[in-house]
Amino acid sequence: MNFDYDLFVIGGGSGGVRAARVAAGETGAKVALAEEDRYGGTCVIRGCVPKKLMVFASEYATMVEDAQAYGWDIQPGGFNWGKFKVKLHAELDRLEAIYRNILKNNGVETFDARAKLVDAHTVELSDGTRKSAKHILIATGGHPVKPDIPGAELAITSNEIFHLDELPKTMLIVGGGYIASEFAGIMNGLGVKTTQFYRGAQILRGFDDEARGLVCEEMCQAGIDVHLGTNVLEMRKEGDQIWVKATNGDERLFDQVMFATGRAPNADDLGLEALGVERGRKGQIIVDDYSQTAVPSIYAIGDVTDRVNLTPVAIREGMAFVETVFKGNPTKPDHELIPTAIFTQPEMGTVGLSEEDAAEQEPIEVYATSFKPMQQSFAGRAQRVLMKLVVSKASRKVLGCHIVAPGAGEMIQLAGIAVKMGATKEDFDRTVAVHPTMSEELVTLKRPVRSA
Repeated sequence: MNFDYDLFVIGGGSGGVRAARVAAGETGAKVALAEEDRYGGTCVIRGCVPKKLMVFASEYATMVEDAQAYGWDIQPGGFNWGKFKVKLHAELDRLEAIYRNILKNNGVETFDARAKLVDAHTVELSDGTRKSAKHILIATGGHPVKPDIPGAELAITSNEIFHLDELPKTMLIVGGGYIASEFAGIMNGLGVKTTQFYRGAQILRGFDDEARGLVCEEMCQAGIDVHLGTNVLEMRKEGDQIWVKATNGDERLFDQVMFATGRAPNADDLGLEALGVERGRKGQIIVDDYSQTAVPSIYAIGDVTDRVNLTPVAIREGMAFVETVFKGNPTKPDHELIPTAIFTQPEMGTVGLSEEDAAEQEPIEVYATSFKPMQQSFAGRAQRVLMKLVVSKASRKVLGCHIVAPGAGEMIQLAGIAVKMGATKEDFDRTVAVHPTMSEELVTLKRPVRSA
């Protein structure tokens, strides 16, 4: 049978674009891609990239105070959201153009349209045209979801936060994951009086307890009003503000409310069910180790599969898909020991197992130190940092590394290489310290602080 394309990709985010580019550019496959919104996807357009730029913007307030402590005669001014926003969106436009050009330069045909599946080899675009392909790759990502409570429509999500006309004076952020916690730090740093509600006992569930405890403590010290064990019951408009009733009985008014209470896969209305593509409890597309669905010609990668929802993981899955299907080299994406950073303030970097998860598996030793870094303590700020290694008693392997510190993301990328290679505590000990740095503490931790 003759198909229009060897590969049709649905979704122009990081994973889909990478798979399309590599399949077309490196294997000569005839590839098309459809994207209903902006190229670059969540990460580039409404996620990691604009978020990190907002983190940078929000950190300058404390830098001015620190500079004064170091003898610089500079005075803090106000933050101009309008000026920043114009530059931010110009940068996102530039990046989107790069993504479009990458596809064009590799010979990928693009359709600015929504696509859905008609059968195992056919997609239909929103204008009614149909295209056939030998292989179809779904890389449609995910979207933020709001809880089902009265007044939920009054709140924004992480999608809308980059488009605010002006910064609110007061803001409530609901959620305890990394998106909620990152934006609490951002808005607080930009001068917004920020409150965070989380229904759980501690923010950043699933990460190392000691590390997330320190992050929360420092967030509170920085002026964020964190309420744990608290959720929103109902909301309503009151004048220009939003009235919020909390589960602890509190009633308060905020200029703006943002829900960061979870994300769901973009897998509805794609025509999957009729074709026998299986979906999981959260609506995710079920795939095997090679990203293949129950229908052999249809594959899926990235957040729509709800495996590890991180941009670099979607890209890896896309590369493994091309290796498997177009290069004849069956490749499973490796989801083990993925280093990751959370751009809270303070920042957190982590790879491997938390102390709690490691202790459930085998006997461990914990090496940790917490201190005030030189740069900040000289300036009279008391933000603490944490350097922590979780070590197997039997094999001496470093099972987990957790860093809470400025620049933790940069550090964990490099520590992640060692942990991925199976480094032991003694390998860390044999490495000479780079002095004076914060990260040298990782190679000078002599005695375990506890065993479990």
